[in-house]
Amino acid sequence: MLRQRTNILAAATAAAALLLAGPPTASAATAPGFLDGTDLPPHPSSPWHAGKVTKGLPVTAPFCLEEALPATGSWHRVFGTDYDTGATQLSVRTASGSAAASLAASLEREVAACAADWLRTTPGGTASWQDYGKLTVEEGAHVYGVHTAIPDSEPGVHLFGIGRDGATVTVVKWGQMGTLSDAPVAAFKKTTTTAVNKLNP
Repeated sequence: MLRQRTNILAAATAAAALLLAGPPTASAATAPGFLDGTDLPPHPSSPWHAGKVTKGLPVTAPFCLEEALPATGSWHRVFGTDYDTGATQLSVRTASGSAAASLAASLEREVAACAADWLRTTPGGTASWQDYGKLTVEEGAHVYGVHTAIPDSEPGVHLFGIGRDGATVTVVKWGQMGTLSDAPVAAFKKTTTTAVNKLNP
């Protein structure tokens, strides 16, 4: 009888704790919607291979955003081709719409300053960037391009799409060898729009 009363008391205490804590927040427990390989700019010679949607930040942080993304609330998916072209999508569920707006603005500043920051730490290198403008989707998105090169090495070009839907921010980074003139900007704008639209289906 004593053991039964103890079990009943324990169950009641656990139930009370759950009521006080409230239901689990779905946005904190579940991943936002992510791109599929077919949503990325088509590669002329290879299909896109999509990795799993994984909680946290990738092992290798995206160029230009190495220390700008928070681990808390983050999810990522890495994409690759049979050649040098690759892409990564990272999404962050924040505590509120205002927190998401602040994070998105911070990420945009990081990307806009990336070429200049890279030049300061890369003697002999050359770099440039381009603002490809805003996109009208949900709470908005912005697309940028960054080009870097060092002597006796292949140049690299990167496209960044940064967007927000409510309290969720996403970043899509595409990259390959080449210059800004080689970047599929129009197709990448469609990719960025799709990424934002998929965040909270």
